[in-house]
Amino acid sequence: MNKIAVCGKGGSGKSAIARLLADGLRTRGHRVLVVDADESNTGLHRMLGFESPPSPIIELLGGKQKLEEEIEARIRAGESEMTLDLMREEMPISKIPPEYIMETDGIKLVNIGKIMMALEGCACPMGIVSRSFLKKLRLEPDEVAVVDLEAGVEHFGRGVETSIDCVLVVVEPSIDSLEIAEKISQLSSQIDIADVWVVLNKIASEEIAARLTDYLNQRDIGIIGSIHQDPEIFESCLEGRPLKGRVAAEDVSKILDFLFP
Repeated sequence: MNKIAVCGKGGSGKSAIARLLADGLRTRGHRVLVVDADESNTGLHRMLGFESPPSPIIELLGGKQKLEEEIEARIRAGESEMTLDLMREEMPISKIPPEYIMETDGIKLVNIGKIMMALEGCACPMGIVSRSFLKKLRLEPDEVAVVDLEAGVEHFGRGVETSIDCVLVVVEPSIDSLEIAEKISQLSSQIDIADVWVVLNKIASEEIAARLTDYLNQRDIGIIGSIHQDPEIFESCLEGRPLKGRVAAEDVSKILDFLFP
C-alpha cells in the first residue's frame, strides 16, 4: 500500500490526520511524501514544520492559465477530460525538481497548487494535475505517499482517486460529516477502490463514538479507528506551529497497525 488519500468534510481534521499519518509512517521506517492536493486549505505546510510551501506542481507543468488553454484545446480535439494526462513521463520522487519538493525531519512535501486570487476561475486544472501526478508518481516499496485531498467529494468527479490504494474518510461528530462519508463510500464503489475506511476524529466520549459507529454500521461503512480530542492539536493549529498531539498520535499508531500489519 503506497498511496493513501485522506478526505472528508471541511474542518473534520483531515490535514491534521495526514500529518499524524506521515509522522507515524516515518517512525516505522517508511520514506514519506505528503501530497497537498487541497487547493483551498493553505495550512498543511505549517503543520509539517515548513515556513512556506514548495513551488506548486501546476507551475512545473506551465501554470494554470497555460494548462487551461491546453485542456480546452485537447477537449475540442476530441479528448475526454477524464482521459487527459498532463504528465508525459513517470515521476519517481527522486526526479521531482528541488524547487517543487521540500523535506524536514524525514518527511517530504509537494504542493499541487492553490487558489490564490479572486476571480481566478475554476479549480478544475488542479484536479486534473492531481490525477495526472498521482498516476505518474512511482514509489519504491518503502515509500508511502499521504495525499491530503480537498474537502467534500468533487475530487471523485475528477477521478483523482483512480491511482490511490486506500481512502481514509475522516468523520467528526456531525451529521454533515457522516453524510459526506456515506457519499464517499458510494462513489468509491463506482471506481472499484477496495480499501475505503472511516477514521472517527475529535471523539470526546465513548458515547459519541458509539453513535457515529452505529450510523456507519447501518450503512455497511467500515471504521478503522477513532482519534480522541487532543488539546495539543488545538493549540498547535491555533498558534500555526508544527502539529503535535501525543494522544492523537497513539490513536493513529493503532490505525497504522491495521494498514501495515
